[in-house]
Amino acid sequence: MTGSQHADQCEVCILGAGIAGLNALVVAAQYLGSNDKVVLVDRRPRVGGMWVDTYDYVRLHQPYQLFTAGNIKWTLGKERGYLASKPEILDHLQHCLNVVSRQVDVDERFGWSYVSHEETDRGVQVTLQDPAGQTRLVEAKRLIKAFGFQVDPNPPLPVSSKRVRSTTPNDLGQVVESDAPVWIIGGGKTGLDTAHLLITRCPGREVNMVVGRGSIALRRDVLLPAGFRGRWFGGMPFTTLGAQLAKRYDGTNEDELLRWYYSALGTGPTGEKCDFAYGFGGVTSDAEMAVITGGLRRADNERFTDAVDRNGSPELVFRSGRTEKVPEGTWLVNCTGLLLRSSHPYEPFVSPSGRTLSIQQRSTAIPLTLQAAYFLSHLMFTGGLHTLPLYELDAEGLRDKLGRSPLPAGFPLTLYNLSLAFDHLPAKVFAGFGSDLLLWYPLPRRLAAMLRFQRTHRRDREHHRATLDTIRERYDVRCGPLEHLAGRA
Repeated sequence: MTGSQHADQCEVCILGAGIAGLNALVVAAQYLGSNDKVVLVDRRPRVGGMWVDTYDYVRLHQPYQLFTAGNIKWTLGKERGYLASKPEILDHLQHCLNVVSRQVDVDERFGWSYVSHEETDRGVQVTLQDPAGQTRLVEAKRLIKAFGFQVDPNPPLPVSSKRVRSTTPNDLGQVVESDAPVWIIGGGKTGLDTAHLLITRCPGREVNMVVGRGSIALRRDVLLPAGFRGRWFGGMPFTTLGAQLAKRYDGTNEDELLRWYYSALGTGPTGEKCDFAYGFGGVTSDAEMAVITGGLRRADNERFTDAVDRNGSPELVFRSGRTEKVPEGTWLVNCTGLLLRSSHPYEPFVSPSGRTLSIQQRSTAIPLTLQAAYFLSHLMFTGGLHTLPLYELDAEGLRDKLGRSPLPAGFPLTLYNLSLAFDHLPAKVFAGFGSDLLLWYPLPRRLAAMLRFQRTHRRDREHHRATLDTIRERYDVRCGPLEHLAGRA
């Protein structure tokens, strides 16, 4: 820092005001005094993260009360299974910020961008750029980089043809208003949402999907069953799914695991012709999927490469070499994946000093970023983040080595690290995690699940570690304790 530059002082600087950043903020407030300052930075104009940028017809995958910062309650007043809309989600995230702002001094810096940071003897010096393009400095005792999946909206697909129209879910109004055929490129949650909207808004419209390998969607009727009988006796809670998948996985049997995963609670427009989703996949009901599969003209496991004009008419070109003639004016909607699609420089999830926590996918301890922000922030403030032998995974590197989603590795990784966290953190931390999908189920089922975890997590931890070590050796990716903790596992 030069003598002419002033640095604003704070206890914590949090980069990112999405659901991950807000969970980090809620946790930080529990360890700070009411007069302590937290600087909250986001390049967007308001709180909300990716929800600010996403398409207008998006809805939550899970019941709305199970998506929050810390355990802050919603004020929506809808029935338990309601799936909140984009405006409702943004309103709740603003509510979360308002609640925390009454507990700690939050300095909101929306429209500001992160430039760099450097640890010093006094803490962490963070360089930011304000909306006017000026460089500003913040000096914090702790820095939490809650960038998460670093999601940006897709642009329209570039095509050679002048006779087809290419657009995105963020600009779907003109697609709905026309009657031309639609080809949705991508079969994840965005593609399913788009297909459902077009089929229900435009009955009889020709709608097609090109899904590549295909992405497994999770059946909400199994994961979060409705009704008294479903919640008390049916379904497969996410904790059970995670435990069973991690126990079945040995670091080598991805295809076998895929078959089990789909049979347990998978669905999708191409049936069993699908693969693990990037991220953890969308969640959809059987009724929604029936509407989609019943309304689609076609759903193909092809990979779109271009649209070209040949002999005066447009054709779609696929990687397999197959072509498809389409009418002039056909729409292409880019619903290709947003998660784990780009690569970023390596940065350990925690610095050796414990002053900097970085929530991202190049070095992840818990791939679900909401969960990571909550539990890793608690570990940061209790001294465990940089002292426990937590495993990191280079999920982006594993994606490149696999040539497919690294989702299976996320389950043993999460359970291994949560097992270490469980032995370090007070029980109230786990009880205060308001986004736990297990909360959908009645108290006796939740208590039974917690008792099973308490009884078996140390024994299971050894299996998970062996699986993760196999992944490291088999694929030559970072998958183990950070360098400064090597030998403590």
